[in-house]
Amino acid sequence: MKSDVEQVGAILRAARQSARLTLEELAADAGMSPSTLSRLESGKRQATLELLIPLTRRLGIRIDDLVAREPKDPRVRRAAYREGGRIIAPLTPEHSPNLTYKITYPAAEDMPEPRVHDGFEWLYVLSGRLRLRLGEQDIVLEAGEAAEFDTRTPHAMTSAGDAPAEVISIFNEAGARLHTRQP
Repeated sequence: MKSDVEQVGAILRAARQSARLTLEELAADAGMSPSTLSRLESGKRQATLELLIPLTRRLGIRIDDLVAREPKDPRVRRAAYREGGRIIAPLTPEHSPNLTYKITYPAAEDMPEPRVHDGFEWLYVLSGRLRLRLGEQDIVLEAGEAAEFDTRTPHAMTSAGDAPAEVISIFNEAGARLHTRQP
């Protein structure tokens, strides 16, 4: 595992390369020798504020950006729930800008009333068949098919046939509230 000094150096190097600056260019802009910058990037020189401030200013990053943070647990631990006969399993953290759900639509004969809201929806049918009413169109999507549409167009969905349909749906917050009625 890298030491904190080595991590600062590696992050500095990545920021410099991302900015498409050579070692010589950044060192000159920050008022230091290329060898000093090279030693900072390789972790062979202690990083001081006196050295880091001109570097971070030139790179357009904050000093905090140089400190590696412990990665948080990436798992999403939100329980599935039932709503209107559907099983809704959240797949993204609660406050994500785009919310993703696995929704299981039960076998049904009746199509719900079409809804309208701001945003776009993207969906992918994992299994079964999904009936999508989109404006005047009535479409049946098979497993492996996807659809994307402007949610200002009246739309409704249900399973097509005798088996449930499992779907991955991605929406913005307004769409998630309407389609999943988040508890």
